[in-house]
Amino acid sequence: MKVTVLFFATLKDRAQRNRLEVDLPTDASLGDLKTRLAADLPGLAPALPTALASINHEFAFPANPLHDGDEVGFFPPVSGGAADRPTSVSVTTAELDLNALVRSITLPTTGATCAFFGVVRGETRRETDPTLAPAASAGVGPHQTLRLEYEAYAPMAEAKMQQVAGEIRARWPAVEGIAIVQRIGPLEPGTPTVLIACSAAHRDTGVFEAARYGIDRLKEIVPVWKKEIGPGGEVWVEGHYTPTSQDAAPPVRRGAR
Repeated sequence: MKVTVLFFATLKDRAQRNRLEVDLPTDASLGDLKTRLAADLPGLAPALPTALASINHEFAFPANPLHDGDEVGFFPPVSGGAADRPTSVSVTTAELDLNALVRSITLPTTGATCAFFGVVRGETRRETDPTLAPAASAGVGPHQTLRLEYEAYAPMAEAKMQQVAGEIRARWPAVEGIAIVQRIGPLEPGTPTVLIACSAAHRDTGVFEAARYGIDRLKEIVPVWKKEIGPGGEVWVEGHYTPTSQDAAPPVRRGAR
């Protein structure tokens, strides 16, 4: 299939063009298109992780499928936003690159970054994990984990990550940059699965608390699930938090600035 790609503002400068026709496999997603563009246009690659995207004039996310004739746009946050306070959120199958993610939220004024990594455990002690439902932890002792398989409702997950970032900024205004990344797919013990990073001018401006809030909130409202696979079989691990109407993001007003 063939899709039309449009570049705007700084993305246009990096791509050195404002329009491109791209041939893709029939089952390609927006994430596949971004991977292709990063390989074909090296100057564009550094900006793609934080670029916004649209498909046929609607905001889109890496997991969204593409169809023949689609018009895809890539652009930075719109004018009037907090362009000096970068936010990077994504659901990905790729290995998490801490250095690249920290660079994406580092400004000339940044003097401190706090990052939290979640890692696949090789041995799980469910009875001591407060994030799990009682039914999932009752009577289960330590056991070996061969791998975890993560699944996400990617478009909703990335939208809720943006919501978490907004909540962080509301609570800790001094936070400069925020990165929230969830890896999905089969992952072996010792593999990083999720990253929350916050940057600020100084370490005493709330970056520690903000990063902690970010991972706790992600566990509550971001639709990501994991299946534990071990010598004795496999089981989906469920949490116990039930979102309420207070967890819904405010509605977006079309055309509002």
